[in-house]
Amino acid sequence: MMKVGIIRDSRYLDHKPGNTHPEHPRRLKAIYDALDRSPHQGLVTLAPEPTTLEALEMVHTTSYIDKVLKTADQSFTNLAPDTPASAMTYLAAWLAVGGCIKGLDEIISGKCDACFALVRPPGHHARIDGAGGFCIFNNLGVAAEYAIRHYHMERILIIDWDIHHGNGINDLFHEQEKVLYFSTHDILLYPYTGNFEDVGKNAGEGYTVNVPISREMENDDFLYVYERVMIPVIVRYRPQIIMVAAGFDGHREDPLGKCRFTEEMYSRLTALLLKGREMAGNPPLLLALEGGYQPSALARCVEEVLQCLTGEITGREISHSESAIAREIVQKARDTHKKFGVWVE
Repeated sequence: MMKVGIIRDSRYLDHKPGNTHPEHPRRLKAIYDALDRSPHQGLVTLAPEPTTLEALEMVHTTSYIDKVLKTADQSFTNLAPDTPASAMTYLAAWLAVGGCIKGLDEIISGKCDACFALVRPPGHHARIDGAGGFCIFNNLGVAAEYAIRHYHMERILIIDWDIHHGNGINDLFHEQEKVLYFSTHDILLYPYTGNFEDVGKNAGEGYTVNVPISREMENDDFLYVYERVMIPVIVRYRPQIIMVAAGFDGHREDPLGKCRFTEEMYSRLTALLLKGREMAGNPPLLLALEGGYQPSALARCVEEVLQCLTGEITGREISHSESAIAREIVQKARDTHKKFGVWVE
């Protein structure tokens, strides 16, 4: 049985972007309430600490960090048109990054095999000098840079299964091979980036793997894409750590994602991830919460992932059938990347 840590803190609920905003505290509260109702064997709750200025400056500009801090002087303001801030947003944002770093330290030390940072605000859209897409600081981006500088890691894999493209992570590591970024997303949704041809550049050419998907895809189609792309990426790249930008806005009940996936798909996807991880020597695994905007559906999806990680769900079927569109997407990804020799032979 894997020892799995979870990062949680009530102060994440103090980021209040407005009652009608999709990234409302009720998202995280639904997850926390579900965990309290049905505790999981093998879970270890870890308390985060705010990140340091030094860690944030590894990714973000000083002027932008100062801008976030100044939001504490106002009861309500906007860091971007779609990203409001309240007086305590700055602390939640510092804690979100700090929670990911705490999880990283725990898995690198061997105290946990995997850790799921149940944090907000999310991070994968945050740019070095600005907020966007409900994201303030690039939580996993900072964690990855921290792993490079503090643990001297040279092969970090970030898997982004949020239905929106993580343009912030994509751009942050676009020109280096120490981080391989793999994202599946609907390119017709914000931020409308992440074409197949966006593969990185210079030393990072071939280390950005963008796979736009169709919103007509069902569970089996999505799993087929992951089996045929994620597994070769893990096996060929042999990451020293795997990070997951774990968004659940692909669920069929999500008001923003407009997709067809069920919560069961996420446990099957996690099982597939664990299979690939085992093939690469079981590197540490860090997940960080990203999107998912229907609170009860989000909570069910997170429960499925945690049950798979802790072994409560065993024998979950990960085999699948596939459609012509899924095969076409995989072939397009392979054709785009075969000249680089990073994950396609």
